[in-house]
Amino acid sequence: MDLPQLRRKRQAFLEKHLSGESIDYRQIMALFLPILIDQAFIVCLNLVNTAMISSSGVAAVSAVNMVDSLNIFLISVFVAVSTGGTVIVAQYKGSGNSLMVSKAAASSVASVSLFALGISAVVVLAHNPMLNLLFGAATPEVFAEGKTYLIGSGISFVGIAMMEAVCGALRGIGKSRVSLILSLIMNASYVLLNIVFINFLHMGVLGMTISINISRYAAAVFAIYYLVRMDTSLHIQIKDLVKVNLAMLRKIMYVGLPFAAEQMFFNGGKIVTQIFIVSMGTYAIATNAIGATFAGLLQIPSAALSLTTITVVGQCMGRKNIEDARKFTKAFLVLSAACLLVTALIILPLFRPLVSLFHPPAAIIDDIFMITLINAIAQIPLWSISFIMPSALRAAGDSRFTSIVSMLSMWLFRIVLGYVLGIVLHFGIIGVWLAMNCEWGIRGGVFLMRFRGKKWYRHRLID
Repeated sequence: MDLPQLRRKRQAFLEKHLSGESIDYRQIMALFLPILIDQAFIVCLNLVNTAMISSSGVAAVSAVNMVDSLNIFLISVFVAVSTGGTVIVAQYKGSGNSLMVSKAAASSVASVSLFALGISAVVVLAHNPMLNLLFGAATPEVFAEGKTYLIGSGISFVGIAMMEAVCGALRGIGKSRVSLILSLIMNASYVLLNIVFINFLHMGVLGMTISINISRYAAAVFAIYYLVRMDTSLHIQIKDLVKVNLAMLRKIMYVGLPFAAEQMFFNGGKIVTQIFIVSMGTYAIATNAIGATFAGLLQIPSAALSLTTITVVGQCMGRKNIEDARKFTKAFLVLSAACLLVTALIILPLFRPLVSLFHPPAAIIDDIFMITLINAIAQIPLWSISFIMPSALRAAGDSRFTSIVSMLSMWLFRIVLGYVLGIVLHFGIIGVWLAMNCEWGIRGGVFLMRFRGKKWYRHRLID
C-alpha cells in the first residue's frame, strides 16, 4: 500500500469516527493538541519539581505531598466553578450567540476569583487547626515543613484561580492554544524559580512557596491582559471582570456547584485516605507521592481528552445535536483506553531511570514499582469510563447526577475498602491504591448505564 492510499484511509477513518455535523476532526485536533502539550508539560514539570524537592530530604517531599492533598481539595472548588463556566461558554459558542459567550466568560472569571479569595483567607487564618486535625500524626519535621507550604500555597490561590478561569473560558470557545501559552508561562516560570530557590539557594519548601506565588500571579496578569487587550472575539473590559452578572452566575453555578460539591467530597475522601497513609509513616507518604507522579505520567493523553470532551460535547449540546455528542463520547472512550495502553508500554520499561530522579530510599522502590504496575494495568479498562464519561455528562448539564455518584462511590467504596485493605488486612500503601482502582470500575459502570439512557441530555442550560 503506497503513501497516498494510507493517507486516504487515515482521513476516511478520522472522518468516520471524529467528525460530525457539529465539529470535524480538524477542529478537534486543533483543540486537543494544545491541551495535550499543556498536560504533558504540567505533569513533567511536577515530576521535575518533586525530584528537586526530594533533594531536600524525605521529610520535605512528604510534607509537600501531604499538603498537596489538602491543596487539591481546596483548589478543586474554584476549578469546578471554572468548569461550569467552560460548559456555559461552550454551549453558547455552539448556539452561535457571541454576546452571551462574552458575558459567560467574564462572569466565570469574576465568580471564580471571588471563590478563591474566600478560600485563601480561610487557609491562611486557619492553617494550624487544619494541619492538626488532618495530619497531626506526622513527624514534627514533616509538620513544620507542611505548615510553611500550606500558608504559601493558600496565598497563591487567587492567582491560579484567575488563570484557570480564563483558560477554561478560552477552551470553551476552542482557543486551547492560548490557554496552552498561559499555562506554559505559569509552569515554566515555576520550575525555573524552583531551580533558583531550591537547587541554588537551598531554600527547600520555603523556596517552593515563593516560586509558586510568583509564577501563579504572573500568569494571572498575563491572562487578564490577553482577555482585555489582545483577544479579538470576546470584547471583555476590566469593568466586566469586577462585577458578577447574577443571571449568568446562576447558569454557571448550575453546573459548577454540584461539581464543586463533588470535588470537595471526592478530594475530601482523598484526604481521609492520606490520613491512613500518614499513619503508615514517612516512607509510605513518599511512596504515595512518587507513585502519584508516575500515575500522572501514564494519564497525560487521557487527561487531555477529558478536558477536550467538555468543549466538544458542550458545543454539540449547544447545537442540540445529541447524536454527535454520543458519537464523540464513544470515540474518546476508545481513544483514551488506547492511549493508556501505549503510555504504559512506554513508561514501565523506563521505571528504573525515572524513579532514580527522586532519590528514594532503596526500601520503597519495590513498593513504588508495584503501585505503578497495578495502576497501569487497571486504568486501561477503568480510567476512561470513570473520568471521560462524567466530563461528557457534565458538558450536557448532567452535573448533579455525576456529582452524587462520584461522592457516594468515593465514600462508600474507596475509603472503606482502602481502610480495610491498607490498615485492617495490612496491605499498606498498595492496598490503598488497589481500593482506588476498584472504585474507578464501580463509578464508571454507573456512568455507562446513565449514558445509555436519555436523562443525561435533557437539561436546558442556555436559552
